[in-house]
Amino acid sequence: MSVLYDLVTPAQHTPQEKEAKKEAFRKYLESCGVLDALTKVLVALYEQHDKPSSAVEFIQQKLGGPSLSDYEKLQTEMSELQIRYNELLAAHQEKRLEFEEFKNSHVQASTKETVEGESPS
Repeated sequence: MSVLYDLVTPAQHTPQEKEAKKEAFRKYLESCGVLDALTKVLVALYEQHDKPSSAVEFIQQKLGGPSLSDYEKLQTEMSELQIRYNELLAAHQEKRLEFEEFKNSHVQASTKETVEGESPS
């Protein structure tokens, strides 16, 4: 019964395990350059004489992300492109159906001509 209970309920982590997990994560962030990048951005924000109205947007821009207005423009552009894509897809499907109908009518006409053109033997 205790084995089943251990499988169903998460095991409680000891303080040492939690600390080891935190340390491993900190080393990961450090090795990937995340800590340096965040430190540089926070120092740049600290050194700003005129603090930006949006600290989050400042940090995003410094880390290379789009500004809020750029993001909104990109969202609008993506929506417009999705609408245009859907229109083109519908037009393509319509033309494909027209082509299939044309091809079928052409095959039927060719078959009819062949049958009429044959002479009885």
